[in-house]
Amino acid sequence: MASAYLAPVQSWYAENARDLPWRDPAASAWSVLVSEVMLQQTPVSRVLPAHGAWLERWPEPAALAAATPADAVRQWDRLGYPRRAVRLHASSQLIVARHGGKVPPAVDDLRELPGIGSYTAAAVASFAFGRRHAVLDVNVRRVLARLVTGRALPRPAQSAAEVALAESLLPADGREAARWSVGVMELGALVCTARQPSCASCPLSAQCAWLRLGRPAGAPGRAAPGYRGSDRQCRGALLAVLRAAHGPVPAEVVAAAWDDSGQRARSLAALTADGLVTRCADGSLALPGDGTG
Repeated sequence: MASAYLAPVQSWYAENARDLPWRDPAASAWSVLVSEVMLQQTPVSRVLPAHGAWLERWPEPAALAAATPADAVRQWDRLGYPRRAVRLHASSQLIVARHGGKVPPAVDDLRELPGIGSYTAAAVASFAFGRRHAVLDVNVRRVLARLVTGRALPRPAQSAAEVALAESLLPADGREAARWSVGVMELGALVCTARQPSCASCPLSAQCAWLRLGRPAGAPGRAAPGYRGSDRQCRGALLAVLRAAHGPVPAEVVAAAWDDSGQRARSLAALTADGLVTRCADGSLALPGDGTG
């Protein structure tokens, strides 16, 4: 079964893949790791300029490790979910301390880096080092659900059976397995999309169980929470004040960035728990590594 899918996907990918810097054969493992962290919950269009700027400033883990967490948060700017910047900084320090400044190729070592879960570890091991691992992001899960099981969408929680299916479809060679995974990922991003799949242009349409069943609808998804007025917007407003400063900021200045005191306190507590804000001895607030006040 796997061999029947492989050639169509690889041929389609060779003709249609987007030109992304972390997919360049010459891309470093660090470039791949940074891209995978940035791509968590963030679209490619926003990651592209941020990834380029990050690698230009910190082309290897040791360069980032020598900076402060505050530098990382400022460079992250408004990419979203800025705790990823703090974790990437902590990962760079661990890479220097334990791995001689080189991103490790083994999944178990990658999983020990802050903020690196099973998916990201498998993706880096596969795409940067040609290791044979199933790489199951939301796009791959959707393609396989439709192609093999006939479901419109995968179940919310990834199952052991789903992982076993993905592993059974991997080519034996690690580099070829990586090309298969990235090809299916791209197919899900560009063709087998969640809402308006382009089945007529899909290289696997003749083999797709979902298409053969008449494209049955999946369970309705939850509406995404609104941003305006949310805790997420509040956290962003508070962080913007600290990013603009280069040192501790009086608490009352930070407080002026958001009117709702209850929401502000809740958001500050969350930012502190995430390691994004520190409270100095004099009560002022700062990004981590921005001074003691």
